Amino acid sequence: VVVLSNTNRLHTTFWPEQYPEIRAAADHIYLSQEMGMRKPESRIYQQVLAEEGFSADDTVFFDDNAENIAGAERVGIT
Repeated sequence: VVVLSNTNRLHTTFWPEQYPEIRAAADHIYLSQEMGMRKPESRIYQQVLAEEGFSADDTVFFDDNAENIAGAERVGIT
């Protein structure tokens, strides 16, 4: 389980302390601010796939933003 989040410096100082269960449940957290790209750019999904060693076919993506879901679908992620 990995988390891919569009975030900024303000968010990164707030949510880890307020929601420690997210960090505890994830094997890795990818933050757009650190990656230098944002969802729904195709390359952000491709980088996570490459770093995790999974194909798009083996991946499921959940998001609350339809544009981000469409971005994942463009690279073959369900």
